[in-house]
Amino acid sequence: MSSTELPFVPPANVLPKVAPVRVADGERLRSVGLPGITLAVRSRPPERAGLPPALCVHGLGGSSQNWSALMEQLQATVDSEAVDLPGFGDSPPPDDGDYSISGHARAVIRYLDASGRGPVHLLGNSLGGAVSTRVAAVRPDLVRTLTLVSPALPELRIQRTAVPTGLLAVPGVAGLFTRFTKEWTAEQRVRGVTALCYGDPGQVTPEGFRHAVEEMERRLRLPYFWDAMTRSARGLVNAYTLGGQHALWRQAERVLAPTLLVYGGRDQLVGFRMARKAARAFRDSRLLTLPEAGHVAMMEYPETLAAAFRDLLTDTEAAGGRAGVPDGGAGMASTTGAGS
Repeated sequence: MSSTELPFVPPANVLPKVAPVRVADGERLRSVGLPGITLAVRSRPPERAGLPPALCVHGLGGSSQNWSALMEQLQATVDSEAVDLPGFGDSPPPDDGDYSISGHARAVIRYLDASGRGPVHLLGNSLGGAVSTRVAAVRPDLVRTLTLVSPALPELRIQRTAVPTGLLAVPGVAGLFTRFTKEWTAEQRVRGVTALCYGDPGQVTPEGFRHAVEEMERRLRLPYFWDAMTRSARGLVNAYTLGGQHALWRQAERVLAPTLLVYGGRDQLVGFRMARKAARAFRDSRLLTLPEAGHVAMMEYPETLAAAFRDLLTDTEAAGGRAGVPDGGAGMASTTGAGS
């Protein structure tokens, strides 16, 4: 069987092992043990019981905390969870060391099968957008709607500002980078990441910046930090080279779930020009463009994204499970958000 194939993973006969819950800022973080992986899962209790489930997947170098602002906005709309992919956030590395797009997608599928929460409203950012696209394509039974924020789908002309991230996939480069930056403080690293990912770094509050520095300091102490980063970057680059039915754009065309695509005009990692191509590829899509946003619109404009997400859910329910016209073009709704 090809390593890119994702067969059905039946729920285990026993419940997954769940570690004690940590509570902070209205969120809960628990550790879920599954075959071959242990995943940290962040959740925010919904305002009322019975709300539909949602699962959020972060990008390269990120964590489930990237979704906290949006989860708070959607507390009255969905029962939100956000997962730390293997090797990121509070999740340890996978037992098999597989950081490919398919490996991360298997982790998401394994969790959804074991938890029985599917079908969910699946949201993904950057690398998590590519992972979520693959999950939606190969396991449509698990995905109610799909929301992709600056998804890392293959581009022919990579932006110059994204080249350093891609270079992490080259053997030896991570080691050189680590030695070159060994004197950098956690604060310097966070400033660099913020400048790269935000359309306006000034939106980050002093408290948010302090929390980010503390999190960076914690991650830098992890012995597998750079390994998870480099292997995941390599997995993303390798996914770009796949052809046939495993190509990410081909899988985008296979997605049946109503899809919300979100692109930022100041994104330095995913080209804003890719928005229209994505809207054509996903057969049942709507496009939200945010001219002032960068790579993490769910952190910069959570209110705007939450409103668009609620519209997606409302239209999907009104259509009896399908939103728009499934031809990839005529049914596409294009809207312009903050900063226009």
